[in-house]
This record gives sequence, structure tokens and C-alpha cells, in this order.
Amino acid sequence: MQDLPTQRHLDTSNAEHLLYRHDLLEIAVLGGLRTDTLDRMRVTLKLKVDHTNLRHHLDLYNSVQVDKLVRLVAERLGIGTSVVAAALADLTDLLEAYRLEEREKALTEKDPRKILSEAEIKAARLYLSSPNLVARTQADIGKAGVIGEATNRMLLYLVYTSRKRDNPLHTISLGSSGNGKTHLQETVAALVPAEDKLEITTLSENAFYYFGRQQLRNKLILVEDLDGAESVLYPLREIKSKKRITKTVVVKNTKGETRTVSLVVEGPVSIAGCTTRESVYEDNANRSFLLYIDESPEQDERVMAYQRAESAGHIDKAAEHALREQFQNMQRILQPIAVRNPYAEYLQVPREVFKPRRTNAHYLAFIEVVTFYHQYQREKRYDPATGEEYIETTVEDIAEANELVKEVLLRKSDALNGATRDYFETLKAWLKEEEKATFLNREIRLALRIKGTTLRRYHHHLLDAGLVRVKSGKKSTGYHYEVTSPGEYETLKESITTVLDDVLARCKDGAPRVSHSPNGSPKGKKASKIPPRAPSQ
Repeated sequence: MQDLPTQRHLDTSNAEHLLYRHDLLEIAVLGGLRTDTLDRMRVTLKLKVDHTNLRHHLDLYNSVQVDKLVRLVAERLGIGTSVVAAALADLTDLLEAYRLEEREKALTEKDPRKILSEAEIKAARLYLSSPNLVARTQADIGKAGVIGEATNRMLLYLVYTSRKRDNPLHTISLGSSGNGKTHLQETVAALVPAEDKLEITTLSENAFYYFGRQQLRNKLILVEDLDGAESVLYPLREIKSKKRITKTVVVKNTKGETRTVSLVVEGPVSIAGCTTRESVYEDNANRSFLLYIDESPEQDERVMAYQRAESAGHIDKAAEHALREQFQNMQRILQPIAVRNPYAEYLQVPREVFKPRRTNAHYLAFIEVVTFYHQYQREKRYDPATGEEYIETTVEDIAEANELVKEVLLRKSDALNGATRDYFETLKAWLKEEEKATFLNREIRLALRIKGTTLRRYHHHLLDAGLVRVKSGKKSTGYHYEVTSPGEYETLKESITTVLDDVLARCKDGAPRVSHSPNGSPKGKKASKIPPRAPSQ
């Protein structure tokens, strides 16, 4: 053992075995010291005088436990209580300073970011400057190992990209168990650099407050299963809305005096999670884009065909890996820059949408993300008053955003939840195929292979919404049901599409002329100002 000074020295060269000596008493902190909490100091100590040892576990902030240890050490090791008390007080002060120093290191320590080569930067810039960027990205995400889910995978990718902005977006993927929610989330997240994301399987509510102040800033947080993370829903919701969470804890100093410490974790962050229970997470859901997993037989066949090809060794894994690295490099060179949408006053969400204020904010933010992703194809502009650098949204950005969010807006306008809507559309298709006008619960249960309890729940929602009614029958023999409005969903779809097409046409009517070179980069012609829309009467 190396020589230690007789007083006020803590050897921290081995974080799992801290050493301290005070006169004749030598103390080792076995297993090190937790640095993620400030309200307690639980340690396992090995106290030694000459060749006599004593091991003890306690909280150094608990004065009762400390007093007992002082008496025990004095009795067992034959040393004065005043010496032991002074040593423990001195050790506590040093451990406190050590812990704060380690926490400060964690706060200021930069992420281990990959340094891109000139060739990698050039390749990433060339890709981001290419024409039809969204369509190309959507196709290449499929080549990187994401099977099917064309719209959902592009939405996820752009939402994950929004983490770099001041107002990031969030997603919740919904679907029945075993149908690929988590797989879709993980495979698209593989396109994001490791240093920019945090994957959570289980996490306690309090643990969220012990991240470093800026440790989560502009990160993508992936929650594997929201059904098993109920305790973190509140801090997740708060950091989405307020972009920071704060918790005040009470700590005791070595004299037993209490004081308060505020733990602050700052955003913004982009949060993505998966669940089978849509209604349980309504407060979080209305802050997020809801993505419904494709559970069709066609998607099942696409996934199984990929699995068979993979098993046969016909999938080029090296090419998939190279594409994922390409996407990660592209994400690394995207720079924070302000986006201004000169068409914003022309835009509106359909009146059928529930919670239109929040949905409208999400719609505008998503258009800005599409523009942000095209930053290498946009001319940089500067505000004459503030000098702020920014890029502008184009009509093409709005058109691409509209095509991607159409399904999201449709779902946000539907009176039924996703599972009930999918069942209802399947039911209507079955009735049309069988040329039936009415149906019984038992025949639907057998024909569509649905559990009785699940079927009753669906029918309760449909009856409540007035989309199904009892035609005839009685409880003993069974009720005959009929669909009251077979075309209501198609009407809703048409209404959503019409609104989006109308606002796009309005934008085109007032569109500034901005020319682009063949490779997608701007030629530098400045856009004229769009006259403000007259207020509605």
C-alpha cells in the first residue's frame, strides 16, 4: 500500500477503493461512492488500526448511524472517540467534494463524437444536396433494413431529426403486441448517431432528475415500452412541454443540518415510445405524433419474406450497415439553423381535428423540419434587424409534409381510436364481401377471429359513436347490428385531403420564384415577399 499523508488526503486513484488516513486510523471506502444522488452518502467502510480491521455499512449523512459507528470503532479498535469522530467528519467533507467534482466532470464532459473524414463529409453533403431528397431518403431507409411502413419510417426519421431544433417533435407508435412497434422504432433510430440518443428499457421517476443539467439537451430518448414505464410519464410529459424538469431535494450536511438542492435537467429533447394502450397515454399522446403500425397481411408477408431471405444469406448486411453509417454522418453534419415559413399564414389544419391548437403547432413544426432537412439546398438569409441567420420554407416542403402527415391528421380527426377504427374498416369490408346488411357478434367473432371481450369493447365504442346500431333481436338469441354510415371514413379522408390540397394551392398562388440548380442546390435568387393574407370576415 502506498504511503498516505497523515491528514486530509483522499486517494481516488481507484474509484472502487477510495483510501483515507487520519493519524493512526486508516479508512477504505469499498465499492466507491455513488455520484448520482446528493441527499445521502451510503458507503461501506473498512476501518483499520495497525492489524485490526472493522467493516461497516452506513449513511454518513445519518448522525445516529455515525454516532453508533464512532462508539463501535472506539470499542473494537481501541482508539479515542474524538479521533474517530474527527476522522469521519473529515472523510465526509472530502467525499462530498469528490462527489461534486465527479458530477461536474460528467456535466462538462463532451460526448465522444465521431470525427468525420473529408470524404465522409463530402458524401454526406452530396446526399443532402441531391434532388428529391425526401423520396430518396424514404427508399434508402428501406434498403437500410426497415421493412415496409414507408410513411411511418419517414415520419419517424424526420421526427428524430427534429431533436436538433429548439421545438422538437415526439412520437408514440401504437399497435398490438408482436407486430413490430419496437422493431420499427429501433431500426429507424439506428440511423441516428449513438451519441445523440438514449435508449430506455426501465427507468424510475427519480432517476430522470439525476441526469446532468445539459446531458439530455437535443437528444433522442427512446422508450422501449411505455406500458412498463408509467413512473416516468410525468417527467417525460413535463420535459416535452416545458423543455426542462426540476426537482428539489433535502440533504443533510455533516452537522445534521438540512438544506435544499434543486436538480435541473434541461431539454429540448425528442421522445419516442411504443405502447399497445392508446387511451392510457392520452396526456402524452396529444403532445405526440401517433403512428399506427401496419398490421395488414401484406406487411406480414413482407416481413416474413425478409426473414426468409436473411436466413438464406441473401441479405447484404454490409450494404445495410454502410447505409446506416451514411445516415448517421448526414445527421452529424446537419447544423442548428432557424427556419422561417413565409407561407405559414396560408396554412390551416382540418376543422375535424381534435385539439386543433396543439395539432396546428405540430403541423407547422413538421413543415419546418422538412425545410431543416433540406438546409444544404437552401440559401442562407439574414434578418436585417437582428442579424439572425435562417432558411425559408418552400412550397415543395409543404407538399412533401402534407403527404406524410395526411394519415396523422386523419387519425387525429377520427372519433375512434386506432384499434377500433382498424376493426371497423375490416368489419365493413367483410360485410361488403359477404353482401350482408346486418351481423351478429358470434358470426363476426368466428369470421374475423377476435376474442369476445375485445369484440364487445369495439362494439361499445361503435355504439357510443353512433356508427353501429341494434337492428333487431334480443339478449337470449343475440342482437343483429347494422352499420349506420358505411362511407363516413372515406368522407373524412376526402375532407382532410381537400383541406390540405386547398392550402397548398393557396401557397402556390402566392409562391415566390426561387430557382434551383439540377443537383438541388439553390441558385441564389431571393424570394419576394408574400403579401399578408387578408383577415377573415
